[in-house]
Amino acid sequence: MLVIRMRRVGTTKKPFFRVVVTEAKTARESSFVENVGTYNPRSKPAVVEINKERLEHWLKRGAQPSDSVRTLIRKHLTRDLSAPVATPAAQ
Repeated sequence: MLVIRMRRVGTTKKPFFRVVVTEAKTARESSFVENVGTYNPRSKPAVVEINKERLEHWLKRGAQPSDSVRTLIRKHLTRDLSAPVATPAAQ
């Protein structure tokens, strides 16, 4: 079974992740089928770059996203980027 999960590639105390498609039973740092994007939690705001077409391709093929990838997709990819962001009133 294929899963979509994050693979840590950053150094100590500087995490950086690749979002990859891999077999469910492989180790976190082992080989993978395809790299579909990156996630940098250290930048403000966090930078998420995911190839949406390839992500949809693998989801249609039956790949299951991990809990962290599911949350990442929900927070950063499903919102409408053209909608204006509400800002608090200046005092």
